[in-house]
Amino acid sequence: MKHTLFLLFASLMLLIPAVSTDAKVYLVSVGITDYPGNDMDLTLPANDAKTIANLYAKNSKVQYSLLVNSQATKARIIKAMKKVFGNAGPNDIVVLFFSGHGYPGGFVAYDGEMDYSVVREGMAGSKCKNKMIFADACFSGKIRTGGNHASSVANAKKANVLLFLSSRSNETSIERRDMANGFFTTYLSKGLRGRADVNRDRTITAKELFDYVHKGVTKISGNKQHPVMWGKFSNNMPVMVW
Repeated sequence: MKHTLFLLFASLMLLIPAVSTDAKVYLVSVGITDYPGNDMDLTLPANDAKTIANLYAKNSKVQYSLLVNSQATKARIIKAMKKVFGNAGPNDIVVLFFSGHGYPGGFVAYDGEMDYSVVREGMAGSKCKNKMIFADACFSGKIRTGGNHASSVANAKKANVLLFLSSRSNETSIERRDMANGFFTTYLSKGLRGRADVNRDRTITAKELFDYVHKGVTKISGNKQHPVMWGKFSNNMPVMVW
């Protein structure tokens, strides 16, 4: 009987997210609406980045850097990641949010393409166990298959990074001028504010967030956009603790 109770207790402990109420959040939020010239300009990414930064700022245990438009060069993004994420402890939460153009295998910074391998290296300096990338970018699903597929998969798993991407590899990330944010960021922010917290324990897990955002974006897009979550992580990985 005692052995059975011990096994049950051990099983329940595995379901508890590896984060405490003292966990801090370290965020770099990037949004690029105004690219050089006029051909690549978008409508909402700068607002997206500000929305996510403001959301996390309401959590008193957060340190963040906000980079929008011309501030969001490759060098500045990497510098901010190293500076902010380097302060995170093992049980804290590290988040990179990016909204703007994407390409197979990475993001388009203000001054050019930034491969996912560079992003991953920027996160590798942190000892944190809870690392995640939220990307509201067209074709962002291709970030997991850019370049050499086998090495991309291996490197992403090694980095222990959760990738929550706004769309499948063959889909665009939709935005409407009558909305403050793109479809993905709209439901991401709502979910992180608490709507995804199904069991009301004030800890939003990866599975809770994915279920909420995927359902909302699929519906509002008329089944044209489907967020994907990928990487090496537990369904109970904490993405926000209130």
